[in-house]
Amino acid sequence: MKAMVLAAGLGKRLRPLTLETPKPLLEAGGRPLVEFQLEKLRDAGIEEVVINLHHLGDKIEQTLGDGSRLGLHITYSIESELLETGGGIRNALPLLGDEPFLCVSGDTYSEFDLNLLPESLPDDCQGLMVMTHNPAHHKTGDFRLLDDGALRLAEPGDATVTYTGIAIFSPRLVSDQAEAAFPLRQVFDKAIAAGTMRGIFFDGYWCDVGTIERLDELRRHLRRDGSDN
Repeated sequence: MKAMVLAAGLGKRLRPLTLETPKPLLEAGGRPLVEFQLEKLRDAGIEEVVINLHHLGDKIEQTLGDGSRLGLHITYSIESELLETGGGIRNALPLLGDEPFLCVSGDTYSEFDLNLLPESLPDDCQGLMVMTHNPAHHKTGDFRLLDDGALRLAEPGDATVTYTGIAIFSPRLVSDQAEAAFPLRQVFDKAIAAGTMRGIFFDGYWCDVGTIERLDELRRHLRRDGSDN
């Protein structure tokens, strides 16, 4: 299985830090955020990784190179215009191929064990998403997760969970979209309504590094965990 790392975003809420440093290269525990993700991919047996680039993408490519330093083979999907999360994945499909692929956000940190994910998806499934408790900054959550693993669109009053940015996707999830740029949430809602998305629940540490405050929180967590070397 190949993997894709989403790394093209502007990181507006992390300015001024991201004016000169792309969000995936911001450091926590003395290392760029994206390296935590890449090492977890490698440890899960992934060898080939596609990374999409836009904002300050040359700095990411200069830092990671061809991936050999991390035991990976990295190729880059360059976006001259920002295509959002869904459009970025669709633009990278020629590099990812026709089989399901693992997808992770380059600006999150998670202690989820990627080895717990299956090696592929059933034919009638377009995605398997790792979900977690709703964090303080996203109390409404994203979707309902049923006991049998099915994901459902939430209605008022429903207990919900939050998407961690870790998933296995079928190329079919994005391949038929007409727009060049579109968010993943757009295709999530359509696929969940059609009953073709599933989820698994993760109860461990996860951080969406979307603000300076959350970046500082992650740094404190890594110091407490002894990972800040």
